[in-house]
Amino acid sequence: MDKITIFWFRQDLRLGDNPGLYQAAKNGLVLPIYIQDDASQGEFKVGAAARWWLHHSLDKLNISLDGMLNIYVGEAKNIIQKLVEQYSVRTVYWNRSYEPWRIRDDSAIKAMLKDINIDCKSFNGSLLWEPWEILKKDDTPYKVFTPFYRRGCLESKPPRVPLPAPENIELFKDQSNHTILENLNLLPSNPWHKTMDLTWKIGEQAAKNRLTEFLKRGLQGYKEGRNFPILKNVSRLSPHLHFGEISPNQVWHAAQTKFPIENFEKDLDHFLSELGWREFSHYLLYHFPSLHTENFQEKFNLFPWQENATYLKAWQAGETGYPIVDAGMRELWLTGYMHNRVRMIVGSFLVKNLLIHWRHGRDWFWDCLVDADLANNSAGWQWIAGSGADAAPYFRIFNPITQGEKFDPQGEYTRKFVPEISQLPDQYLYKPWEAPEHVLKKAGIILGKTYPRPIVSLEDSRNMALEAFKCMKER
Repeated sequence: MDKITIFWFRQDLRLGDNPGLYQAAKNGLVLPIYIQDDASQGEFKVGAAARWWLHHSLDKLNISLDGMLNIYVGEAKNIIQKLVEQYSVRTVYWNRSYEPWRIRDDSAIKAMLKDINIDCKSFNGSLLWEPWEILKKDDTPYKVFTPFYRRGCLESKPPRVPLPAPENIELFKDQSNHTILENLNLLPSNPWHKTMDLTWKIGEQAAKNRLTEFLKRGLQGYKEGRNFPILKNVSRLSPHLHFGEISPNQVWHAAQTKFPIENFEKDLDHFLSELGWREFSHYLLYHFPSLHTENFQEKFNLFPWQENATYLKAWQAGETGYPIVDAGMRELWLTGYMHNRVRMIVGSFLVKNLLIHWRHGRDWFWDCLVDADLANNSAGWQWIAGSGADAAPYFRIFNPITQGEKFDPQGEYTRKFVPEISQLPDQYLYKPWEAPEHVLKKAGIILGKTYPRPIVSLEDSRNMALEAFKCMKER
């Protein structure tokens, strides 16, 4: 039998611009594998919405591999060792992931393979720049985004040009393995995901189509339009990037090639800087591997967070009585996604108006987002809480009334996800408790029954938050 190269798919579920797969194909026969290893991920195993996406993404990948994807369940190290012993394996390739347990497990697998004289190589298939390549002049990591991106990344070597999909790749099927995709039990047993089925197209080709559509219709006006949840000026590429159905290099270079044809430099620069924020989140998690569990700024260990299950449940269900907050939380539940501006609004409400720890928000998003990414989710929640690197100052507290009026002025987004108040006039849409009784009656609303009254006062809760922040600084 010819010597075999194992290629291990992880968060790179594509054929195009897949450095590890591209190099593996040059070696001859390739055994493509995917391993579901929930135990190694501990409490941060893939959440419910992301598991739904993963199922469909693996299905699309298997189709593109002509049904030759080999799926396994268990500890990756043991499975790879068994395959190496079972077949005439010469090399093992994969693309790097940067979660702490991935780095730990990858190191152990590399050591194991080295001990038995198996060549092992890992590649960068998911970041524009390696985290260890971008450092300050004193060789310490950046902690502030703008110098990280403008001085560190943009003054470093440019992102590599995307690779083509390998041609005429020779694939090998492990006939002794009978695990199929359905054995992973990624799909939920109840049908809550049916609305997500209608929302998303999944897989490598869908990711390419989404990018093309965004560059054609969404990039122009992006810098300002991205703040308005009803507009099309967001790429919605985040789940495709997370699962590696498309690479950031493909997105970066596709956007760059569009630039000379069009005339919107500021929009392009801002969109590329959002890819930079994605890089920064992964960079922080790499250099500070407790980012997802501990306050980046230790002073927040003294913050007097409140435990309030009633408030938390109301927030999760989109029943806070603040329409823009409730719209965001319901969009999340129905679609597995939330517009970025609204993520900041609902996050601020949880940690500052309700004084509930950012970890509760992290966990809910982790289970509900199709783009749930440990680095982005953790860095984002710490940013809004004020406890993270380059974070928004704690006293910056989003007002859900003014945010709704400013960024959803006609209420199209809010009315879509909170239909029970859709008949309210615009002037009362974000503060229905101020509407006269006859207006509420005409709109078919009974506060406290058909739509909740606010669970907290904005003014009182803001003052409590500022007082808590002040007490933290004094301790």
